[in-house]
Amino acid sequence: MIGKLKGIIDSYGEDYVILDVQGVGYQVHCASRTLQALPSAGGAATLSIETYVREDQIKLFGFRSDLEREWFRLLQTVQGVGAKVALAVLSTLPPADLANAIALRDKAAVARTPGVGPKVAERIVSELKDKAPAMAMGGIDPAVAQLSGAIEERSAPQPVADAISALLNLGYGQPQAAAAIAAAARQAGEGAATAQLIKLGLKELSK
Repeated sequence: MIGKLKGIIDSYGEDYVILDVQGVGYQVHCASRTLQALPSAGGAATLSIETYVREDQIKLFGFRSDLEREWFRLLQTVQGVGAKVALAVLSTLPPADLANAIALRDKAAVARTPGVGPKVAERIVSELKDKAPAMAMGGIDPAVAQLSGAIEERSAPQPVADAISALLNLGYGQPQAAAAIAAAARQAGEGAATAQLIKLGLKELSK
């Protein structure tokens, strides 16, 4: 099973790239955001790969990160979401925005995806709220971690408490969620709204 490919961009198709790996050209299907971020032909690229094996074909899907690949897998656990729809969602929303939409139950943001109606968008935000992939808390400094402890110990402002609760519902651990929102609160300043704190907190967690 292929998990990662590193090579040279040979050419592009409508929804795929041909990646030359030591003389072998692999056709890798990607979300439009991924294709736009890759270098032009002749440039070096590394893609995380999801391999689909069917009776009549083998298909490769490529992603800029392992995290994006996890979201691709996770989206397909939702009824009515296959590989094509999952790629379309990731073409419309990068992982951080998708996590934000799920945390806020913002089905309208998910429904902006071509081919995703209100019912499927509702299922995505409902079914994934407890399954969102947890990410490492890299990039958060010790001072912020101490601040997060202070947030946990005292009575936090309601927007802060609500933002931490939203991240916990996404599957993050208490230390991760508290530290991320502490960093977000420090960045946004007093009086920040819950939605802004969640968005900034998810950015911290994705560093």
